[in-house]
Amino acid sequence: MEQYKIDRINELARKNKAQGLTPDELAERDALRREYIDAVKQSLMGQLDRTYYVDEKGRKTKLRKKGEQ
Repeated sequence: MEQYKIDRINELARKNKAQGLTPDELAERDALRREYIDAVKQSLMGQLDRTYYVDEKGRKTKLRKKGEQ
């Protein structure tokens, strides 16, 4: 996510605390927050896809999603 979008989220949060937001600003804030959350989740999933754990015998095992065999 681009830094200017994160800055805009913070700007809207400060404005909301100070005086409130218009309906258009609320919609913009919600869209930006959703985009931010999706970017964080995608980054985390990418990191977990490249993560292995090592057991007592030194064997590397790739992490699997819950419920996978």
